[in-house]
Amino acid sequence: PCNTNMPREQVVDNAKKLRGQSRSELEATLLSLKKELAELRVKQATGTNPQKLVKIREFRHGIARVKGTITQQQRHEVAKFFEGKKYKPLDLRPRTTRAQRRALTPKQANAKTLRAQKRISRIKGRKFALKA
Repeated sequence: PCNTNMPREQVVDNAKKLRGQSRSELEATLLSLKKELAELRVKQATGTNPQKLVKIREFRHGIARVKGTITQQQRHEVAKFFEGKKYKPLDLRPRTTRAQRRALTPKQANAKTLRAQKRISRIKGRKFALKA
């Protein structure tokens, strides 16, 4: 939640709105939030007006939200770039256990040797009639 006595663009409270912004807009927002936080830190050091110091937490959370959105957009762009390619960065690969990553693929698991294939083909053709 943001305070009503502050300009709307300075404290960010909705990550959904951030996702709609471009990279340059996000960086501008981040810069303004960092400047405001620096000013509040100076006020904290001088010991003036303790009520405004409560906003430090809000600014820190706003900065984290903007940085998280920037990272999310970067990851999305990289994922789009590597979509359909043979190799992907490790952080874009599926998170599974080491054993699952090394397990045979379904195609490998169902593969048959030539001898097994011949045996199966011979057995398939047999038909049995029951004596009445």
